[in-house]
Amino acid sequence: MNDILPIILSIVAALAVIGGLIPVLMKTRRNINQYPGTRDANDPVAGGGTLLEDAPVAPAERQAPAGVDLEDLEDLEVTDVPDDAAGLETIRVETPLPVAGRLTRLRERLVRSNNILGKGLLALLSSDKIDENVWDEVEETLLLADLGTEPTMQLVDALRERVKVLGTRTPEQVKALLREELIKLVDPTMDRSLNTQRHGDKPAIVLVVGVNGVGKTTTVGKLARVLVAEDKDVLLGAADTFRAAAAEQLATWGQRVGVPTVKSDVDGADPASVAYEAVKAGIDQEVDVVMIDTAGRLQNKTGLMDELGKVKRVIEKLAEVDEVLLVLDATTGQNGLNQARVFAEVVNITGIVLTKLDGTAKGGIVVAIQKSLGVPVKLIGLGEGADDLAPFDAEGFVDALLN
Repeated sequence: MNDILPIILSIVAALAVIGGLIPVLMKTRRNINQYPGTRDANDPVAGGGTLLEDAPVAPAERQAPAGVDLEDLEDLEVTDVPDDAAGLETIRVETPLPVAGRLTRLRERLVRSNNILGKGLLALLSSDKIDENVWDEVEETLLLADLGTEPTMQLVDALRERVKVLGTRTPEQVKALLREELIKLVDPTMDRSLNTQRHGDKPAIVLVVGVNGVGKTTTVGKLARVLVAEDKDVLLGAADTFRAAAAEQLATWGQRVGVPTVKSDVDGADPASVAYEAVKAGIDQEVDVVMIDTAGRLQNKTGLMDELGKVKRVIEKLAEVDEVLLVLDATTGQNGLNQARVFAEVVNITGIVLTKLDGTAKGGIVVAIQKSLGVPVKLIGLGEGADDLAPFDAEGFVDALLN
């Protein structure tokens, strides 16, 4: 019994020590979990010690992109791919589709669309007898396709002459002559390339304009994907400061492909100021392209149109504006042509982006706009997908209409 007593006392003492350590250890774990990446200086275990290897580390404070001082931007900020410090889900950086694959998919989609321009003309011109009633229907089909009066008369006159010379016609001959005449109207000789090459120490500047609801912000985001797919460094400027959440929408598009966005946190901020700072940041960062998204200005609001001119003039204090892209909705038909004329009076439009060209009858607007303004359609959109924007190709467009 005397031999067992010391052993019992030793066990009791050991249990007492262990019992005293448990609260300390629990406090240490609680502090590490509550304040990840920190130590509790008052804790005898954590103080002066090292963090557990699997303890979460507090996210580092977000840094502005190199060459941009956020203090100089006042209420502006440069948004890069976000961390999840505030509990937000990180937006995964995506790899945009190559431009070549995108073109193929868009052509296939246009072929599948129920367009009446190509199919209607082929049916009419394949008739055994083409009389004045048929030519009236050809003319009506072209006008319904928004080709415009002058281009319609030009095409009808050319087709009349070609059919008279051919005499008896096979469907293949009709398709061939129609293809030739349509390609002439769409004009493959127009320069449809985007000027997105750096020049000297300045990036290329692309200004995107258009009325409300045509999808300018979405187009800027999709075009950023096209440029990233071509291995270009891009920076976005959110100069649409009037539409709620427009800047956040643009920043999200940029984050999806790892492109920073300069935006203002103040509603109704001066668009020209945002555009200026975006170009300044692009110069400092030595990016290849700066794209500026503008507010959807109604063409009958003189003050807003004047402001658009101001945005362009302010940008030009830092760098030349290389492209002014006008975004038009193909389904608006001749109204889109009126919009194009008004914008052309305010800024020098260099190219058209035609969205929603998967409609049925509106393909002729391509010809009407180019004939009216002498400005080429450079990009087309045939859907709502992130990669549903591609360079316009005249021959590919006509072939898709006729297949």
